[in-house]
Order: sequence, then C-alpha cells, then structure tokens
Amino acid sequence: MDQWEVHLTTDQQRELEWARRHHPKAYVRERAAAVLKVAAGQSACQVALHGLLRSHEPETIGTWIRRYQAGGLPGLLVQPGRGRKPAFFPLASGEPGRRD
Repeated sequence: MDQWEVHLTTDQQRELEWARRHHPKAYVRERAAAVLKVAAGQSACQVALHGLLRSHEPETIGTWIRRYQAGGLPGLLVQPGRGRKPAFFPLASGEPGRRD
C-alpha cells in the first residue's frame, strides 16, 4: 500500500496546474506534475518509476508531497544552502583574488 495520499483544494489544484505548465524552473514543473499525479490517484511508486520524464526513488516523490503539504508551492523550491558550494569567491570589489 502506498503511504502517500494527496487531497487538494480547488485552489491548490489550480496552483499546481499553473506551476506544471508555466513555472520558470523545470524542476518545479516536474515536482508539481508528480504531486498532481498522486492526487489523481496514481501511487507515488508508479509516478516515481514511470510517471515522469526520468525515474526517481519513491521516497523522493514522498518528500515532494510532504514539502508541498507543509509549504505550498514554495515548498517545492530547492532550499537555500543546498547543492554544491562555489569553489571561487570573488573579492567584495568584484576583482578576483587569492584565498590564503
């Protein structure tokens, strides 16, 4: 049994449909599509493995669902501080400098 269920209000449905079609960030469009598919009755496992352009772990879809339920559309954005940190830090003046 799939442990993730999504029940959307009409406004949430509209918000996710807009994001799926028009959001400037492709990863948000993908996440919105995943949440909509689970809300439509597909299992998170089915969506993760076969419902998107590339497969994901089912837990990833569950994370997207939890983040949407907790924070709405902004919850689907990559959080600040995530990802690889830059290896080069320019000086405040904008000129490149040495790091000692």
